Amino acid sequence: MADTDYSRRTAVTGLSVAPTDATRLRELIAEWKRGCQLAVNEAWGVCHTRSEVQQLAYDRLREETDLGSQHAVLATHRAAEAIKRAEDRSGAKPEFTSPTVAFDTRTMTVFDDRTVSLTTTDERVRCDLKLPTGGGYQSRYLDDEDWEPAKSALHYRDGAFAFHLGFRTPRPEVDAPTEGATVLGVDLGVENLAVTSTARFFSGGELAHRREEFERVRASLDATGTRSASRTLRQAGDRLDRVVRQRLHEVANGIVDEAEAYDCELVAVGDLAEVADLLPEASPFHEWLFDRLVSFVEYRAAERGIAVVEVNPEYTSQRCMECGFTHPQNRDVEDHQFECLKCGASAHDDYNAAKNIAFRCVRRGPLSSRGLGAAACALQSGVVTPDDGFTPYAELSEAPKSD
Repeated sequence: MADTDYSRRTAVTGLSVAPTDATRLRELIAEWKRGCQLAVNEAWGVCHTRSEVQQLAYDRLREETDLGSQHAVLATHRAAEAIKRAEDRSGAKPEFTSPTVAFDTRTMTVFDDRTVSLTTTDERVRCDLKLPTGGGYQSRYLDDEDWEPAKSALHYRDGAFAFHLGFRTPRPEVDAPTEGATVLGVDLGVENLAVTSTARFFSGGELAHRREEFERVRASLDATGTRSASRTLRQAGDRLDRVVRQRLHEVANGIVDEAEAYDCELVAVGDLAEVADLLPEASPFHEWLFDRLVSFVEYRAAERGIAVVEVNPEYTSQRCMECGFTHPQNRDVEDHQFECLKCGASAHDDYNAAKNIAFRCVRRGPLSSRGLGAAACALQSGVVTPDDGFTPYAELSEAPKSD
């Protein structure tokens, strides 16, 4: 199976480490940082894919560090990720100072007795996982055979070790939508990162503000050009990444929750190849946000048996959902308002676009060889079908939310 065919979770635990084993783990951390830096130095300005960096730097790591063969491979992969990230963001060559080490199933073994065996530069060490009383949420993954250990990370802070134990499970198969399925439309944007056809708004303002702050810091630190400035820039970038990931997870969960609340078997989003071109105000940062958000929605939706499809978003912000009249002047971009020049229908422009995305999913026809697909668009107070028009809900379980 491809790596993208899995859902992933991380269970953070402490480690109970004997003094001798602690020395070995600290030595591994030192060699890991050195190995990652050697790989970066070798590949910087030359290449950035995992396979390329591994081919270029692996032999040097094996010759000049005490890393085992698999940890040398993982170090080249980590270096490749850091190079690509730096090229996209700061432009400064990465420096590895964080006391962490990556592990995979070749370099670690998780046992049923709540211990983990870890490869070091010397002998393997076996440590007890320090779980909360009652096992904590970590036990859900440790005890469930459907979740298998996956890429993990060892962290060392203030004299203590923590283990970020990764798990993965195959994403559930999502069947083709049943005949008559309802679709939730999602419009992606800059001011509002996502808006659903049921009128749930997910603001992108905080992320934009954080990004602007980071750009100001980067401009100032780039002008300084010192090693300390580069380290501060990386720390600021790491903080931004944490904020972004947290917000994207919140939005993805909210979108899938909305689909469930309105009994939707489909979520329709604008084709990512087209979205950025239709948003002149979008930056490469927003393109990356859209890509990550849709991937988060896809795997969360798959867990709940909901399919995600992409549709052409062209003209969805200019088309009137009431009468179908399409014109650029229907939309007031500055005020984020849509008002049809023909019939006078008005709405928030992003909400109007989300409804049109859902409707386009219905109008484009079957989504499978069996002729099954979306038949109705979920709106805030009812559903719309091409044949029957608008039908109000008998009752709503709860009012739509804004976030």
